[in-house]
Amino acid sequence: MILRPPPLTRLGYPRYHYMRYFRDKYIDLTRWREFWWLRKFLIFLAFYILRGVDLARKFLIGVDTSFWMDEKYRMDFLKPCEKAGFDSVWFGDHFLPWHHSFKHSFYVWPVMAAAAERTKKICIGVDVTVPIGGRYHPAIIAQAMGTLDSMYPGRFCLGVGSGEAMSEKRFMGRWPPWKERIERLAEAVELIKQLFISEDFFDFNGRYFTMEKVFLYVKPKKKVPIYFSAGGPKAAVYAGKYGDHLITYGTVEKCRDEIFPAFEKGATEAGKDVKKMEKAVLIAGGLGNIEGAIKKIRRYHAGTLIPENFNEPDPRKIEETGQRVTDEEILQNYYLFKKAEGLIDIMDKFRKIGTTHLIFTDFSVNPLRTIKIFAQEVIPYFRKS
Repeated sequence: MILRPPPLTRLGYPRYHYMRYFRDKYIDLTRWREFWWLRKFLIFLAFYILRGVDLARKFLIGVDTSFWMDEKYRMDFLKPCEKAGFDSVWFGDHFLPWHHSFKHSFYVWPVMAAAAERTKKICIGVDVTVPIGGRYHPAIIAQAMGTLDSMYPGRFCLGVGSGEAMSEKRFMGRWPPWKERIERLAEAVELIKQLFISEDFFDFNGRYFTMEKVFLYVKPKKKVPIYFSAGGPKAAVYAGKYGDHLITYGTVEKCRDEIFPAFEKGATEAGKDVKKMEKAVLIAGGLGNIEGAIKKIRRYHAGTLIPENFNEPDPRKIEETGQRVTDEEILQNYYLFKKAEGLIDIMDKFRKIGTTHLIFTDFSVNPLRTIKIFAQEVIPYFRKS
């Protein structure tokens, strides 16, 4: 026997308006007013579902602390960073530094473990390691991340890139052209992911990497997100196809007009949901003493403004060319502000073009003051937005 509702036209309702009928018959609207909070929540939920937005997604704020290291590697800045509300802290991975004067070209993997031990929940990332077969075989990176995540589950972000000559050429015996390096990186990411998830021994037969009967015994306990580095639109297409997320750098206009569209194109071609993928952007600068920050940048980093230096293996020569970079060029390429308002404004511009994770590489004279400014002004602004 099939039960059917009575013909609605007999009850004074327009045809097919079953929801109105059951609302009036079974719901006491006088009591419904008592649940005003539920109505607001349902409206809020419907709004975000209709927009296709993940409720857990927010504008993440990270800090690259590579240039805050001291001679004893105590990393006293970590607990203040976590207390300030940063979502992530990041460390670079170089065998040689960009500039000869920067002596702290540390081995990043024990540093990341020590950072996790000194903190409770903040995400710890490497920006970026280079598993293209020079310093690192991709299987070694998979083992390193599997071990770290087994010790501190869910705490790590794996940034990968195609590398610079200063750190890779000595290990490879040559410096491959960009096309080969990006293909190596894409293949490396495939191998790392397979090692993370494979439940049995397998063979990997790639163009650049081959392994027989390989198996990763110490796997990550939680998924380790892979941030694929891209400095231009061609690399961004690879990032969309092979990475879990994008990590990039550049101006607001370059990210908006070149990097992000190419990343989304690659992700769409790979059948991925772009809305679930982060767009992380690295910006470099300083707060407070601008003259002091300029001196620090010129001593440690200004050589990166010269594109040819990405193919230069000698950090002494990179630093020498960096000394010729003018104050005006540094001011044009780094975000240097005396007060937080200027930095908030530029971060907001990145957020409005679709950046979901902004990572600030700080060259301030006083890092603890930078942390304090973020804690009191920058982070609260974006948490309220």
